[in-house]
Amino acid sequence: MMRFYRGLFCGILVLMLSGCETFVESTKDIVSALPDLPPSVDTTPLEPDWVQVTGYAPISLQSGLTEQHKVLMAMKASKLDAYRELTVLVHGQHLAGTSSVKDMMLQDNQFRGAVAGIVQGARVVKSYPVQTDVYATILEIDMNQVQRAWKAGS
Repeated sequence: MMRFYRGLFCGILVLMLSGCETFVESTKDIVSALPDLPPSVDTTPLEPDWVQVTGYAPISLQSGLTEQHKVLMAMKASKLDAYRELTVLVHGQHLAGTSSVKDMMLQDNQFRGAVAGIVQGARVVKSYPVQTDVYATILEIDMNQVQRAWKAGS
């Protein structure tokens, strides 16, 4: 009887070990069939991708008591206009329009544009008068920096 149990035990042990080998082999097959992992993320810094925008403002239309004050106000206005242009570039512009037709003739056609967003990292390249009555400001921003900020925020 002892021989019977010993034989039964050896048979069960052989079955169990052969099952493990099949499991290991099938796992190796599954792993080898998996696609390669994507390459690691390249952390080398990108060369700056500078984009420039220009904002304009008329000097004579500014409120101010003196010509110098009007020039200062135009400088600020041209800088804000440049930031608006930069915001459009980074975030896009929202447009809304309406048209009305009466008797198959266009009666009214209107549209409005709006922009909103935060721009960080821009710098003033140049602020200068254009001809005699306009002030201009050039801003630039590294679009790679903007893209990194968007990725970090999401």
